[in-house]
Amino acid sequence: MFNKIKFGALFAGALAVSTVASAPAAKASEFINILTGGTSGVYYPLGVALSSLYGKGIEGARTQVQSTKASVENLNLLQQGKGELAFALGDSVKYAWEGNADAGFKAPLTKLRAIAAIYPNYVQIAALGETGATTVADLKGKSLSVGAAKSGTELNARAIFGASGMSYDNLGKLEYLPFSESVELMKNRQLDATLQSSGLGNAALKDLSSSQAITFLSVPKETAEALGAPYIAGVIPAGTYAGQEADVPTVAVVNFLVTHEDVSEETAYQMTKLMFEHLDTLKAAHSAAGGITLEDAVKGSPIPLHPGAERYYKEQGLL
Repeated sequence: MFNKIKFGALFAGALAVSTVASAPAAKASEFINILTGGTSGVYYPLGVALSSLYGKGIEGARTQVQSTKASVENLNLLQQGKGELAFALGDSVKYAWEGNADAGFKAPLTKLRAIAAIYPNYVQIAALGETGATTVADLKGKSLSVGAAKSGTELNARAIFGASGMSYDNLGKLEYLPFSESVELMKNRQLDATLQSSGLGNAALKDLSSSQAITFLSVPKETAEALGAPYIAGVIPAGTYAGQEADVPTVAVVNFLVTHEDVSEETAYQMTKLMFEHLDTLKAAHSAAGGITLEDAVKGSPIPLHPGAERYYKEQGLL
């Protein structure tokens, strides 16, 4: 009898240990690293706003905002699994999917998935008023900063120069500098012009226009037509910057929020849903978010939608 009782107790104990060992672990915290751009651009404040939304709205989420060199770096980091959400220009996304080595992608980035098309970036070329420059052709012989080498901004610069029948060789001096550093050089009369691709109301250009007489160079719609998708004709409305009294034609390209295939469907769904349910929060972070609309979110993506984002859009009747 003793042996039977003892064996029964041992069996019950072993069963209890087995049950505990096989019980599902508590849900691990969700880490969402948001890849943005320089702190003086538009990506960064919008990334901070999204980080706050996701930290509060996604159960167990821990969020982080990473300042980067923007589009090209962001997409390469996503492919490596070093981020969960990134801002990127549409042409950079296209080149990444294709594996365009000249644009900074050594091989096709096949893990990329789209969350949404968001607001357009406007190519904004500001020159010191004293240079007399009013068009891209007027930059011949002058010094220009085009953003970090192989950044999304710099890819835009290359495209526009090519469509305008020019090359960097036509410049007196070429600099590869972030927005804020370019502006500081212009304030010190060490740089004639800066090309910045961002949402309207760029903080660095606002700073520059408030302290210097500058001219925004026009880029005709024919240039956008020559470039084709994802480029479109755009306008920098009068009054966007101090001293800008007239509309300035330019070229625009749509930005995308991008993730990768290893992010769970539920997380991608929540990231998409929370953004569109709180667009006012994004607009408060930066006026460029006023260009984000649900109706345009699924238009023109050069990469597949993430299944989580796709689920949200189907619920909204867009797919």
